[in-house]
Amino acid sequence: MKQCVLYDRECIDCGECDRCDLDPNKICDNCMKCVNGDQMFRSILIDKVIAAEDGKKPGEAQS
Repeated sequence: MKQCVLYDRECIDCGECDRCDLDPNKICDNCMKCVNGDQMFRSILIDKVIAAEDGKKPGEAQS
């Protein structure tokens, strides 16, 4: 069985991965509007930064 590309499970052939990211009622036709389109769709909004509780910087080795 093949692995699902959206969720951590085996593929159940639900078809969700074939849906358009901009219009979920449409099957993806590779128009690339989601990649080449409006700037809003090419940005990531960060709403929260979580600091390490032990005072170490993220990625810093443990002693």
